[in-house]
Amino acid sequence: MPNIKSAKKRVVVAEKKNTQNRMIKSAVKTAIKKFNAALAAGDAEAAEKLLPETVSVIDSAASKGILHKNNAANKKSALAKNLNALKAAPKAEAEAPVAEAKPKKTRAKKAAATEEK
Repeated sequence: MPNIKSAKKRVVVAEKKNTQNRMIKSAVKTAIKKFNAALAAGDAEAAEKLLPETVSVIDSAASKGILHKNNAANKKSALAKNLNALKAAPKAEAEAPVAEAKPKKTRAKKAAATEEK
């Protein structure tokens, strides 16, 4: 524990800021979880309503320096991408059949395939 008055104050201020930052980070996580829950339920309308609120929470955290601006941009981009994928999913299923995924070749299989040829 510090003895100097200014050092004691810094400890108190640091604890207070740490608490505030954790509250804001928690609010961001909660907003994202609510949005993702709406997506998982397949409720595009609810997700549409939650997107601006979630983006607002992320932006406010970024403006306060709790999230880096690029991290905030990545989070917002992922939210919008997931929402657009949900909206496009019913249309895509009706239009085109799902293609089967080809098994990936490992290096050993590739080497064996080239030796055989």
